[in-house]
Amino acid sequence: MQIFAETPDQYFEQIPDHQKEAMIKLREVIKAHIPEGFEEAVGSGMVGFEVPYRLYPAGYHCKPKQPLPFVGIAAQKHFIALYHMGIYSDESLLKWFLEEYPKATSAKLDMGKSCIRFKKPELIPFDLIGKLMEKMTVAQWIEAYEKYHIKKT
Repeated sequence: MQIFAETPDQYFEQIPDHQKEAMIKLREVIKAHIPEGFEEAVGSGMVGFEVPYRLYPAGYHCKPKQPLPFVGIAAQKHFIALYHMGIYSDESLLKWFLEEYPKATSAKLDMGKSCIRFKKPELIPFDLIGKLMEKMTVAQWIEAYEKYHIKKT
């Protein structure tokens, strides 16, 4: 399933009914807990929170015309996806998340490098997601990003 939208609100208008309530709550939790400086936008087929050019003019190394992405949420065909680039870049943050996840939900963790897939919207650990959002500031994300993703010349 692909949603085409130019704004977050347009994206949310197109989410299937069976995922809409959970996606709205996930967005609200992220917005309530993400540190100051990140901005909401649409990119790569999802709603995301990114570091704006005014704070990081270099942009994303893979696509410099795109601001530096941090967190994304997407309604996929069979699951809701949460992409958190900090988990991928910070081993201690990943360790914390892996320890806390089973305490927060009975759902089995289905996770790739930065993607957490929720197949049952009613089992999304919203409180844990809120805590995860608070764990990394814009400055910390830029530092981690440059350490792990920028090739030094």
